Amino acid sequence: MIQLRYFASLRERLGIGDEAVTLPDDVDTVAGLQRWLQDRGEPWSGALADEHLLIAVNQKITERSASIRDGDEVAWFPPVTGG
Repeated sequence: MIQLRYFASLRERLGIGDEAVTLPDDVDTVAGLQRWLQDRGEPWSGALADEHLLIAVNQKITERSASIRDGDEVAWFPPVTGG
């Protein structure tokens, strides 16, 4: 099982801040997890479609090609802007 966390506007759009999921055997990367979640349909498919989302695995910003495994925490953050 992995822990998923959604922050800021993603949390609002999805209606949840975190959840625990059991990964299918064929999901072993962040990109695979993202596709699997998007296959749930809306609001997941739209909310996670932004290619500029920041993703952290175990509190370290990473690429979508990063491996994930049971016990990991994966977090999504919308792009950060400043002024």
